[in-house]
This record gives sequence, C-alpha cells and structure tokens, in this order.
Amino acid sequence: MESDIVVGMQIRPVTLNDLDALVEIDGTVESNHYLHVARDGDGTQISWKIGERSLANRLIESNPLSDEQRFFARQIASGADEGVALLAEHDDQVIALLLAQPQADRRLMRIVDLRVDFDQRREGLASALLFQLMQTAREMELRAVAAETRSNNSPANQLMQKLGFGLSGLDGQRYGADDLVKDSVALFWYAPLE
Repeated sequence: MESDIVVGMQIRPVTLNDLDALVEIDGTVESNHYLHVARDGDGTQISWKIGERSLANRLIESNPLSDEQRFFARQIASGADEGVALLAEHDDQVIALLLAQPQADRRLMRIVDLRVDFDQRREGLASALLFQLMQTAREMELRAVAAETRSNNSPANQLMQKLGFGLSGLDGQRYGADDLVKDSVALFWYAPLE
C-alpha cells in the first residue's frame, strides 16, 4: 500500500508509533474566497444559490487535530475500528493525513479528516491521498466516497470539485450559523465510484 509521490516522499498506513507526530501537521486553513450561500423561500419550498465570492479579509484559521480525530486514528492504527488512516511523509517527517471510515450499511466511505501541512501544500499530496482512498473504497466494493467541507474553506472546496466530487447538500445550522453571509455553512460532497 506504499507509493512514492516524489523522491523521498511516500504514502503509507498510520501506525501506533506515528500518533504523536500527527498533531504536528499544521492544518491551518487559509482562504481568499468562500462559497456564498443564499436561501430563497420558506418551509419545503426552499431553493439555494451558491457562488464563489472574494473574502473581504483573508481567512487564516487554526485547525488543530481534534481529540476525537486523534482517538479515531489510534483506533484504526490499533485495529480496534475499521477504517482508513493514511499518512504522507517526507524525510521521516509526517506532512499529511487522511482519516476515513466505511459505512457498510450505506456502501459509503466517509472522509473524517484530510490535512496537509501548511508548508507542503500545492504538491498533489491531498489528491494522492484521495486517489488511494478511492481505490481502497472500490476494492471494498463501496459505491461512493463522501466528504464535508465548510463554505469558507475554498482550497478544500476546489479540491473536491477537481477530483470529481459533486455537491450533494448543505447544512446552514451545523456550525450555529445565524447569518449565512457571515457564518460558515457545512457543504456535503459525494463522489460515486460505480
């Protein structure tokens, strides 16, 4: 399951020995754009319009690995839970992480977390991790891969579109949004594998 991206860089499963290094990945979200979400209508007669807009101020938001994500990585690495935990490393330094969990009842692989160290972005690491995850999901005979992003994380949204994920829904209240213009909206992405 190992593969070289460039000389000295590899993707491999997370082991228990890697867990402390995962928190060192700088997952800071930086964005100059967002997906503006506008709602029209009431009740069940609602329609949504989504379009990219420039942010008035560049978004720079800390995005540390949560305790829940670290626990999930430990469970997968130890074999206690089913899932996929992949990392990319360069010169023995962990620089990217992907965590995903299959949902057998829905024949779906759900991405729990995907992060690339801030200094290592734009080198194809996220794409390589996602391609490997999609191949694993196909081998498991799952029908799709699902992901969630936030409307203000333009790099993540662009990555989803680039890799063939389609926007399948949104949740304007997930992050306590009272004002869709000022607050972040949860976006749900879906990539069919069949």
